[in-house]
Amino acid sequence: MSDGILVIGTRRYSSWSLRGWLAVRLAGLDVREQLIPLAANGQTAAIATLSPNGKVPYLEHRGIAVWESLAICEYCAEQVAGLWPADARARAYARSISAEMHAGFRALRQAMPMNTGRDSRPLAAGTTPDIDADITRIDAIWTEARLDFGRDGPFLFGAAFGMADAMFAPIVSRFLSYGVSPSPESQAYMTAVRAHPLVEEWYGLASREPVEWQQSRFEEIG
Repeated sequence: MSDGILVIGTRRYSSWSLRGWLAVRLAGLDVREQLIPLAANGQTAAIATLSPNGKVPYLEHRGIAVWESLAICEYCAEQVAGLWPADARARAYARSISAEMHAGFRALRQAMPMNTGRDSRPLAAGTTPDIDADITRIDAIWTEARLDFGRDGPFLFGAAFGMADAMFAPIVSRFLSYGVSPSPESQAYMTAVRAHPLVEEWYGLASREPVEWQQSRFEEIG
């Protein structure tokens, strides 16, 4: 018997589910997954019956309920060492950029929703100054983290894929889907994240979801 449940939404689109799922898998929690297809109108009633905030991801582990992706990351990091950097300065930076990701980059997220089935196709109408500002800031975060903390490996803080990488993995997916080309340092990081076995597994599972789950509001973005 498993120790609980992780509720997620459609893998093709649910960026927040990807973050929570990566955290749970990195921590090796023994929980069963319950996937609830997202409703086309953005209001998935079945999720509201399970999750306190009516959103995914939602984790129950050994009788403890956790919701919101960043909280799930923190909970998972309490279960196993090494998912945040050991160095205090690096750990503070990792937590700061993860919180910034959780709260920010609204223009980019709204214009470029995650779609793992979309491959390097830029927005037909191009970007806006707000989207460009988000892209520039994300590029700066990745570059600074890589050059300051990540020199000994391909990820933000070195050789290990950690919680900060989990928080930014959906942004990597977006950049790949919409043909965003940041700096060479960031492009190398994107390649490493996309090739990580857990990210590859997510993409594989997403590709096998029923066609009926696909939604025009995501698929028909020019």
